[in-house]
Amino acid sequence: MSNKDAYEQKLQAKLEEMQAEVDKLKAKANEAEADARIEREEEIDRLEAKREEMRKKLEELRHSSDDAWDDIKAGAERAWDSLNESFEKARSRFKK
Repeated sequence: MSNKDAYEQKLQAKLEEMQAEVDKLKAKANEAEADARIEREEEIDRLEAKREEMRKKLEELRHSSDDAWDDIKAGAERAWDSLNESFEKARSRFKK
């Protein structure tokens, strides 16, 4: 297995784990009172937009040539960091 393939699999697994965590946040949002639920649903929408951005980067990586994947990998890592940071902020708000 090439480094590219291993990296793709790693990102796909992380993305699937993140989706499971977002689903948990959705469940918590549904339990909240009206005002808090609206705020949490907006936060989830932002997370899902970032997750979609990450999914697109993964697709770019999958379809990239072996020569170009290092450049795309850097963009994917930035997208992952942004998604993860947003998720951690959302998770901390949901604990309130």
